[in-house]
Amino acid sequence: MTLAAEAVRLKIVSRRRRRDWTDELRRAVTTVAELAQRLDLTEAERLGAERAELAGLPISITPYYLSLADRRDPECPIRRQCVPHLDEAREVPGDLVDPLGEKAHEVAPDLVCRYPDRALLLVSDRCSVYCRFCTRSRMVGAGGGARSLEHLGPAFEWLRDHPEVRDVIVSGGDPLAMSTARIAELCAQLRAIDHVEIVRLATRVPVCLPQRITHELLDALRPYHPLWVMTHFNHARELTSDAARALCDLADAGFPVMNQTVLLRGVNDDARALEDLFRGLVRLRVRPYYLMQMDPVRGASHLRTPLDSGINLMEALQGRVSGIALPKLIVDTPGGMGKVPIGPDYIVSRGGGRTLLRTHRGVTVEYLDPFSARS
Repeated sequence: MTLAAEAVRLKIVSRRRRRDWTDELRRAVTTVAELAQRLDLTEAERLGAERAELAGLPISITPYYLSLADRRDPECPIRRQCVPHLDEAREVPGDLVDPLGEKAHEVAPDLVCRYPDRALLLVSDRCSVYCRFCTRSRMVGAGGGARSLEHLGPAFEWLRDHPEVRDVIVSGGDPLAMSTARIAELCAQLRAIDHVEIVRLATRVPVCLPQRITHELLDALRPYHPLWVMTHFNHARELTSDAARALCDLADAGFPVMNQTVLLRGVNDDARALEDLFRGLVRLRVRPYYLMQMDPVRGASHLRTPLDSGINLMEALQGRVSGIALPKLIVDTPGGMGKVPIGPDYIVSRGGGRTLLRTHRGVTVEYLDPFSARS
């Protein structure tokens, strides 16, 4: 095939994919009746979905993502992530509406600053799928849609006035669920701020709407590199051929892709499930970045695991999975006080320049600090 013919083919494929992704969004499942046509709902799911139609986090699932769910099994890891459950009506001690204190750390409308060198820009309240464990369930699907550049003007002004900010995370909602032109405009605005060195796009589109990763999108965003893509694969079942194509296209176009997996009860709180996911991601040139303890967002306690679960899982994976496939286990502390890495304790004892370490083999090894001669 000649280069000209290949270019024509890519344009045709890109147009088809664009039509596919917009069609996916238009055909998203948003009602109990639609959900019941595609899944054999349990009573708890049906009641949870009826509640979601009236209040709280709404239902929205792309046909593509719903096709990954088991029609008959309510314990399916895809189904648990996107289908409402009656347990969402239950609150437990520690539940918070805004677990990361984003409103308290808002420095301009839809701009959150919790760290000295980076900021979070919330550009939409829409996603391709409304995950039932969403940290921002207080705002997602609230009806505002994509934020206009005029609305975000004070945020851009604040960023221009704060040269210590070098890294901006664009999130929402999902920025890649917006039009290509809107995303490109946002990136252009951020790139015009000299001290913003890195722009990160936080998106679950490669998971729930991989058709969105078109050549048109990649061509539109390539001029604004370095752009990092932070995505959210939680289970190996999500690594379909469509998702693999999207991830490979991103990597080929120069986008570093990092993955933040949320640890979820009944979805991936199993060492084998995590190993399969992390190995699969690395094969597709995606770096497992964080394994996130699920935020204590109100109405999702049935999906949250105890802290010990994550620590034990990381210990089970240490030494059995390559370092490039092993993420950090992170707790994003309530109230917006920042992320804290946690994990197994491999120090048995220490003192006098001697440290006794426990390895993944279960043996202890002594490590000696360098001797400093006294003058």
